[in-house]
Amino acid sequence: MIIGMTYDLKTEYVFKEGDPKDANAEFDHPDTVGIMAESIEAAGHRVVRIGHVGNLIRMLDDLRVDLVFNIAEGSQGRNREAQVPILLEMRGIPFSGSDGLTQALTLDKLMTKKVLISEGIPTPRFFEIHRAEDPLPNDLSFPLIVKPRFEGSSKGLTEKSVVRSPEELREQAAWVIRTYRQPVLVEEFIRGNEFTVAVIGNDPPEALPVVRIQIDGKNELGDLFYHFSRIAEGAKYIVPAGIEPGLDRKLKELAVRTFKAVECRDFGRVDFRVDEAGNPYVLEINPLPSLSTEDVFGILAGHLGLTYGDMIRKLLKTALERHGLVAVHA
Repeated sequence: MIIGMTYDLKTEYVFKEGDPKDANAEFDHPDTVGIMAESIEAAGHRVVRIGHVGNLIRMLDDLRVDLVFNIAEGSQGRNREAQVPILLEMRGIPFSGSDGLTQALTLDKLMTKKVLISEGIPTPRFFEIHRAEDPLPNDLSFPLIVKPRFEGSSKGLTEKSVVRSPEELREQAAWVIRTYRQPVLVEEFIRGNEFTVAVIGNDPPEALPVVRIQIDGKNELGDLFYHFSRIAEGAKYIVPAGIEPGLDRKLKELAVRTFKAVECRDFGRVDFRVDEAGNPYVLEINPLPSLSTEDVFGILAGHLGLTYGDMIRKLLKTALERHGLVAVHA
């Protein structure tokens, strides 16, 4: 088959005046796109490298592919991750992963939490700030964590994101609003441990082994949390997670429920904090998770006895089966 690939490269991002240093954090390294293409070609397919949404627009009228493997983050605004899926949907071109509605919904952390709450899925309590001087709720319980409302890859999270007083809250909220030009999501900070669960498939989706986030060599995190500077250093993915069977089952169950609640397709990743009493809370779901060899799906491949290429081909096959482009095996 002919498989198109849509993606955004860190090396192609042009920083603008006022951009934060993590402006291109969600984008992929050329090496990731290269090894993904090689993995797909190893299955006998031909790969057409499309690239970002601007390239897709220029190529759309003459795009001759059987399916597009989409990992593009898009450009600008809270609907940016929906741009590629919507264009492909408009032209009737099959693509991997979630559609535009799910991509837009899940990038917006506040809207995602509303869906989770409606489905009875535990998530930290929250409120929103549009201006740093906005009135604060009367029942504040510190510590709290301050996040941009619609960013991924831990953008906007720093050591100062966890606040312990109204003054710190307003100061951090002002910085996020000024730097990222969007409202602020304020959540109760869950003191405890951090985990992530990858999900693959559609009918039914399947949770892969739970992965523990280790920070500064510590499994028991307490007040430590995953933020942007830890992507490059200080954080590791540990599998097996070394947790009790009951918590393992609960995390997997919640990951699949979350995947279904936002109508994710093919694959995704659900991030959790688990408090000191063992109660899990869904932080977010990412239907465009990093597919780097060093990220969760790459780490899980080795744990499951697969090569990285095997994992990419598994994700591609899942999308092809959903579109009826290959036979579904019992």
